[in-house]
Amino acid sequence: MKRILFAALVAILVAGCASTPTTAPVEDKSSAATPGTTTPGAATSGTTASGVSGTATGVNPLKDPNNILFKRSVYFEYDSFTIADQYKPIVEAHARYLAANRNARVTLQGHADERGSREYNIALGQKRADAVKRAMTLMGVQEIAVETVSFGKEKPRRDGHDEGSWAENRRVDIVYFGE
Repeated sequence: MKRILFAALVAILVAGCASTPTTAPVEDKSSAATPGTTTPGAATSGTTASGVSGTATGVNPLKDPNNILFKRSVYFEYDSFTIADQYKPIVEAHARYLAANRNARVTLQGHADERGSREYNIALGQKRADAVKRAMTLMGVQEIAVETVSFGKEKPRRDGHDEGSWAENRRVDIVYFGE
């Protein structure tokens, strides 16, 4: 019963978020900005509501910096595996892409910051990857198209022992096979 209620809640949230696409400047991938200080979850200009613009012009939407599909990381709060509202558009866009491209496959790589034991962070990274997978499958992605793995604190994006570094390291990376 809880699974049905959770699935219904997620479906309602997704439907509400998908109705109004937003626009924001393209995030500079070379900067080491703290995830909470920008709006990396917002759709970028040149992106349609489906999140797959560029296909008509022959540009791979996964490699187009003006497309939301170019964004491949979903960040999390400390000790959490709940997808924040600002990152739901990224998850939704990738789910739409995977549902429309049945041959596409992804690995969701869960990560954690350095705080906590190795075992705890492996488990937390897995919960984060599983949360993104669950959201994608609720949006119509076949389970076989999504693989999850956790690296815990073993592969930090940013070295450091401060909140900015930890925030960069609490994430799920969306990695397409063949890239």
